Amino acid sequence: MFSKILIANRGEIACRIIKTAKRMGIATVAVYSDADARAPFVKMADEAVHIGPPPAAESYLIADKIIAAAQQTGAEAIHPGYGFLSERASFVEALDKAGITFIGPPANAIAAMGDKIESKKLAKKAGVNVVPGFVGEIRDTDHAVEISNDIGYPVMMKASAGGGGKGMRLAYSEKDVREGFEATKREGLNSFGDDRVFIEKFIEDPRHIEIQILGDKHGNILYLNERECSIQRRHQKVVEEAPSPFVTPKMRKAMGEQCVALSRAVDYHSAGTVELIVSGKDPTGESFYFLEMNTRLQVEHPVTEAITGIDLVEQMIRVAAGEKLEMTQDDIGIDGWAIENRVYAEDPYRGFLPSTGRLVEYDPPLEGWTDDGTANGRRGVDGIRIDDGVYEGGEVSMFYDPMIAKLVTWGETRDEAADLQVEALDAFRIKGLGHNIDFLSAIMQHPRFRSGELTTGFIAEEYPEGFEGAHASDELLRRLAAVAGVIATADADRARRIDQQLSGEMYAPGDWAIRIGQSEAEARHYLVQIAEDAIMVDDEAVELSFDYTPGQDMVDVEFSDDALTAQLTPTRTGYAITTRGSTQHVRILPARVAHLAEHMIEKEPPDLSRLLICPMPGLLVKLHVGEGDEVQPGQPLATVEAMKMENILRAEKEGKIAKINAAEGDSLAVDAVILELE
Repeated sequence: MFSKILIANRGEIACRIIKTAKRMGIATVAVYSDADARAPFVKMADEAVHIGPPPAAESYLIADKIIAAAQQTGAEAIHPGYGFLSERASFVEALDKAGITFIGPPANAIAAMGDKIESKKLAKKAGVNVVPGFVGEIRDTDHAVEISNDIGYPVMMKASAGGGGKGMRLAYSEKDVREGFEATKREGLNSFGDDRVFIEKFIEDPRHIEIQILGDKHGNILYLNERECSIQRRHQKVVEEAPSPFVTPKMRKAMGEQCVALSRAVDYHSAGTVELIVSGKDPTGESFYFLEMNTRLQVEHPVTEAITGIDLVEQMIRVAAGEKLEMTQDDIGIDGWAIENRVYAEDPYRGFLPSTGRLVEYDPPLEGWTDDGTANGRRGVDGIRIDDGVYEGGEVSMFYDPMIAKLVTWGETRDEAADLQVEALDAFRIKGLGHNIDFLSAIMQHPRFRSGELTTGFIAEEYPEGFEGAHASDELLRRLAAVAGVIATADADRARRIDQQLSGEMYAPGDWAIRIGQSEAEARHYLVQIAEDAIMVDDEAVELSFDYTPGQDMVDVEFSDDALTAQLTPTRTGYAITTRGSTQHVRILPARVAHLAEHMIEKEPPDLSRLLICPMPGLLVKLHVGEGDEVQPGQPLATVEAMKMENILRAEKEGKIAKINAAEGDSLAVDAVILELE
């Protein structure tokens, strides 16, 4: 076994690998850029080596710097995590020459599976079902249109070396192909250094299923069941679970055996994942097709660990050291259900725009992942596991992936795991930047998610107009009104004691007019009366209990039949109360003066429709118009790159370009005015 390994990665996956290595008694070396100098993974490692400035192309992607760090510290092996150099065959070959072991698959397997065009040819030869499409060289946009017309719409354009949802475009028409083909090539070139694109048939009502593979250097290859990753946004996974609610034992066996056959075809060893697409319209579940093989550890590996009890990082290290797998296919079982949600720095209320910045407050439901060396350890604490690599006061940088943390829950049943997600998400506290916690909670509560009727179009279909918060039932709003009344009474009581304007024998106000809603048009009104022996909402009693001290920003509330955690943010006239996947804006007024509120004039927001405003920090890649141009609704005006993804900003109305305030190549701040219409 190795005595020291280097982790050629950062963030949560670096922390994850270090934890297992320490449990195995292996010393660890971290490498870090300027942006990560104070990151948790740097502090956790036994040694750390600085490798350059923040851009990955000048630090984490430079193989020579990684190899030099390993030689300098005496590390015998390198674990690449995922992303960066994890699927670069040339890196593995360079390590071989340097006499350093790569904790991952052989270079030939990475090369074969890393090229999506060649991997499809290999899969077909190995007897694996493949999606109909064109896997040759595409000359130009006209050729792409010709191919798409032959295949039949809809089609998916993909960068050959792509991954992580980047370099992918769905086209429903010739117009979509002409508009998206060049953008797909650019994303492939910018993110992966390869602008080749292939086109394949888009499977309708698709479900994304993947099989976890584990093999050793002695010819043993196993499949560790499946994960379902159908809930995606812009082809980026958001929710993953194991097992899949769709896959039957017969499907699992057929999928697993095909994926093992593909792995054998390239002499695979270590952990890997074969991604499949399944038609949800096929009740037999037999219409599954090969998408790609990821020759590395997956972001969503914890859900497989939770249901199998197998530490995948440990197995990767043992395989790299030459050990045989200690388990056989018959030993692989399914114990319970696990769900993983990816907590991202993005604002779902503003079209999921990236939200970089400082974590002013960061308080997850528990203090990170605890592993006691047993299966239960891989399920965290009481079924809740947090894999993260950030810290309070740290920054979510524009240079790297916007993921803040992975929240993993385990339960005996799927509903138990989902209920635990809602509970844990309510207790997750993040301030300083936008995040998607409300959105994740809304998905966990959604009737369609609970039914297991999933497709990769789930988010687009269920939130076609964007996300506005989870639906709040009448009963929940009524209970939140009661909570607001109790808080208002406690605040008023504290105020009178501090001011000393009333004698100590007098009660604080107890009758409140509560409005829940951001505007009068959508508001719900409640009369809340707080007495020593009862809490009344519109003359109906609400039984609840919670401890609250004025100034507190989170409360745990117990009802007679339920419980919830609510986060409180003071506003000018009350509180914003966040719980169960939505933020409720609560106005609180003493009942005796509430009727005067109707005479207050609401402030009209300014008309910004003639301005094209940059919705996120990013790089202005392309201006599609010039001053004096006439534009129509929906016409592309500018393309902004943020978090390595291109975002096309379109005209909202007809008009003429009066002024352009930015040039291609400019770095733009959020809310920067790119151009103005007359």
